[in-house]
Amino acid sequence: MNKFRFLTSGESHGKCLTAIIEGIPSGFRIKTSIINEDLARRQVGYGRGGRMKIENDTVEIKSGVRFGKTTGAPICLEVKNKDFENWQDVMNVEHLDYPAQDTIRKIEEKSFTTVRPGHADYAGAIKYNFTDLRDVLERSSARKTAIEVAVGSVAKQILKEFGIMGFSHVIQIGKVKLDFYPKTYTLIKEKAEKSDVRCADDLTADRMRNAIDEASEAGDTLGGKFEVIYGNLPVGLGSYVHWDRALDGRIAQAVMSIPAVKAVEVGAGVDSAYLKGSQMHDELFVKHKSVYRNTNNAGGLEGGMTNGETLVIKGTMKAIPTMKKSLATIDIKDKTPASAHFERSDTCAVPACAVVAEARIAIILADALLEKLGGDNYSEIKKNAEKLFN
Repeated sequence: MNKFRFLTSGESHGKCLTAIIEGIPSGFRIKTSIINEDLARRQVGYGRGGRMKIENDTVEIKSGVRFGKTTGAPICLEVKNKDFENWQDVMNVEHLDYPAQDTIRKIEEKSFTTVRPGHADYAGAIKYNFTDLRDVLERSSARKTAIEVAVGSVAKQILKEFGIMGFSHVIQIGKVKLDFYPKTYTLIKEKAEKSDVRCADDLTADRMRNAIDEASEAGDTLGGKFEVIYGNLPVGLGSYVHWDRALDGRIAQAVMSIPAVKAVEVGAGVDSAYLKGSQMHDELFVKHKSVYRNTNNAGGLEGGMTNGETLVIKGTMKAIPTMKKSLATIDIKDKTPASAHFERSDTCAVPACAVVAEARIAIILADALLEKLGGDNYSEIKKNAEKLFN
């Protein structure tokens, strides 16, 4: 049985970010150019910080693909950190017996012990017995989502072979909400992709930019909400048999574990609390022997499985906890009061978070689809798919 799984490694200012993907059958076309397009989508966005001006993320496929097609072997992806050239002494992997004074100075400049509220600093330092919070920051940083987007882009290319495609868009930044939706998903996608806040309505996008500007001027940050949509999914991906095979739970975990995400909703989500059963549940009808529904409050998932409707997932991202407006905290050295450490950061990263969620969900869907279809190569899987999609 195929199992799309992956491991990543790398730090925010380390040499590179890498991923090993296992479980992709042979014969699938994978284009580096498409992965790079998705990496670029993650980097843009109104409110991003100085790091995005340094990096120009591109992927190198190191193994598992030959002449543009997967071989069935593990795939290795690498995204280099251009900023590493400024951090070589600080992020050296070797033990330094007799470091030069200049090297010591650089390391000390980048070390810190004042906890940043809202980050992994305090719990991470206690868990792993660190005295320098740099050791927590480097791996807990959202920088690692770059390689996850690369993995997700591979998954999206697999899904596209079966006509399954998705997109993401931003529906709220701070207090500014998207109230006007274009009539079709196609229009929403087109307008969102052209917007630097990934918002499908121009007037709302202007208000979002103004809110970001105001927060930036105040030394503050903003969070928001995004929506990820995937269409043309077959019925029956996932399972109700065991809790850890339920697709809604797996998707929720994938999105919830993105740095700064604090809530995940499926379909009607939190609004389900206000709906009576007669209003909430999507009735089924038949026309020309085809089943259809007039509503999709379930968001394409019932009983932990896809039900043939469009998958609709919402995620809520908190305001980024690294900000110029310093918060009260402690120095982990001696537990004395201090002001939070400030590291170069974004004012708002909700548009980027939406792209990461889009990638994470693609990975879960690709895994569920390959599990459903079975097979070791593209031809075999395509043949198995004929019954599922027809």
